[in-house]
Amino acid sequence: MATQDNDIAGSRGVYGIAVAAELVGVGEQALRLYERKGLLEPDRTSGGTRRYSEDDLGTLRRVSELLRAGVNLTGARHVLELEAANRLLQTQLDDLKSAR
Repeated sequence: MATQDNDIAGSRGVYGIAVAAELVGVGEQALRLYERKGLLEPDRTSGGTRRYSEDDLGTLRRVSELLRAGVNLTGARHVLELEAANRLLQTQLDDLKSAR
C-alpha cells in the first residue's frame, strides 16, 4: 500500500511554475516550451495555473540531461516515449514471470 501512496504522491501537482523551474534549474519559459512540445503535461488548477508533480520534475531533469547530451526537443520527446514504453513492457514481463 505504501508504494501505491508514493506513486499517487509523486504524480500530484504541487509546485507552481516558478518553484518547479528553480528546483530543476531551468527558466519558466523553458517549462512552457516543453509543455507545448509535448514533453510533459502538468496538472492545472481550476483557474488554469500549472502545478508540477515530483514525477514532472523527474521528467524535466531527464529532458535537461538529454539536451545537454545534444538531443533536440523532438528527439527528447521520442526518447521519453520510448522509455515509458520500455517501462510498461518491463512491468508486463515481470507480471508474466510472477504469474508462473
